[in-house]
Amino acid sequence: MSRTFRSAARAGTAALLLASCGATGFDPDLRGWMPGALNTADAAARAAPRPQPDSRGIISFPNYQVVVAQSGDTPAAIARGLGIDAARLAQHNALPPGAPLAAGQTLVLPQRVGATVAGGGAVVRDPFAGQPAPKQGTAAPAASPAPATSADPAQHVVAAGETAWSIARKYDVAVQDLAVWNGLPTSMSLRVGQRLVIPVAGKKPPKPVAVTTMPGSGSPTPRPPSAAEPLPSEKTAPAAAPGPKAPETDLGATRTAASAGGRFQMPVSGSIIRVYEKGRNDGIDISATAGTAVKAAGRGTVAAVTKDTGGTPIVVVRHDGNLMTVYTGLDGLDVAKGDSVSAGQAIGKAGRGGFVHFEVRQGFDSVDPEKYLN
Repeated sequence: MSRTFRSAARAGTAALLLASCGATGFDPDLRGWMPGALNTADAAARAAPRPQPDSRGIISFPNYQVVVAQSGDTPAAIARGLGIDAARLAQHNALPPGAPLAAGQTLVLPQRVGATVAGGGAVVRDPFAGQPAPKQGTAAPAASPAPATSADPAQHVVAAGETAWSIARKYDVAVQDLAVWNGLPTSMSLRVGQRLVIPVAGKKPPKPVAVTTMPGSGSPTPRPPSAAEPLPSEKTAPAAAPGPKAPETDLGATRTAASAGGRFQMPVSGSIIRVYEKGRNDGIDISATAGTAVKAAGRGTVAAVTKDTGGTPIVVVRHDGNLMTVYTGLDGLDVAKGDSVSAGQAIGKAGRGGFVHFEVRQGFDSVDPEKYLN
């Protein structure tokens, strides 16, 4: 049973990333959780912080520059402040000239800008300081541009079908770093033609030193993780001691008082054999005989259908109020991505593991499902 629980725990961990499915489609970055070819966690080391912009909002790299917008800015307003063509700046970033920009959003400049306007001798005003532009020929204190960084981050132009996660995997960077460097929204939505600055990757962990042994001496025993600190003291019970008491199978005895009056119904009729523990078991495990119908806990839309590391199907249903329910431990499925389901509608059948794993997500965070069950 412990192996089955570990599989359910991995499914719960993967389900954390399902909350990010949105307009760009379902594409979680599973590099840190999946074994094998997807496991490139060492290459996705934390990136260096994004360089700070100068007083005009410009970050200068060796071969190009970007400008960091403030809330309420538009490409046209930024272009006027920097003395460049508004249509060219907007087209370079696949935006209309009057598109509203969010605070922290970055635009890649189609040309380098310096401290003065070419040919005019007038110092470029700070577009974010709320100061009027100086008159032609009038001297004004020049804004000190930020020095160019030694590293030259790559640029990526978003193509149709790409997501923040697929781009992060392509360049072996964390999707969170990609979002921070480019001021992406929490939904991680992208637009075709958008230019992204790829973060400068952090340092990779050193490779283990190869140890050469004499023929016939065997390989050295690896140091276990527990060797870093002493093992906890354990008291072994005598062999004659009675075994642990079997878990209760009465559904009412395993439900909490907080579960009364919730908005969701139980996906299967069974006892809760493992309760919610945030970070360890991000849902509840409900006993279910193989072949039992697994039902949608509430009305919603199937946001994703995928599989865990053992090939067990995972179904994610999106509900009103930024809530999502996750079901795993299934066998056959009766729904597909995009289907609308009603409360109590069968979405599949319970597998042979003896239980169904059920989660409730509030945005990105897991919550105790029992507080939402009626």
